[in-house]
Amino acid sequence: MRHGDKIKNLGRTQSHRMALMCNLTIQLIQHKRITTTLAKAKSLRVFAEPLITRCKVDNMNNRRVVFSYLQDKEAIKELFGVISDKVGDRPGGYTRIIKLPRRAGDAADMAMIELVDFNEIYGKSAEANTAKKTRRSRRGAGAKAETAAPAADTAAEATETTESAE
Repeated sequence: MRHGDKIKNLGRTQSHRMALMCNLTIQLIQHKRITTTLAKAKSLRVFAEPLITRCKVDNMNNRRVVFSYLQDKEAIKELFGVISDKVGDRPGGYTRIIKLPRRAGDAADMAMIELVDFNEIYGKSAEANTAKKTRRSRRGAGAKAETAAPAADTAAEATETTESAE
């Protein structure tokens, strides 16, 4: 029985599991989006998000701690450079898991895990497009009030012009 056992072992020894998580994290940092099984993606999120949180404060200790996990200089540069700039104001939730269709060979549940701030489809550009749309009430009171105000202004201008003409 596995009562209270929170770790997903993924059918591997501890050292093999650690190597797998390190390699998946490096690939996620470099490519910003990877496709893997759902169980690995859920384990990767638990492994990678604390490392991304560390990169928000760029000091020697945080670099050493993250390097002790990843052992890849290029990934560390990317993490503390480009990624830390994007996630600096985000309080957490740096990754998104999207379920994909099952794999054809063994019917394994597949998922795509990606860094949230690097997706252009769901990113700030999509939010900016939705923010430009105006809001209307159900009764249309806002639209009527807007059209009534310009009409009143034109009526006042018309009376002023007729008075000045006389």
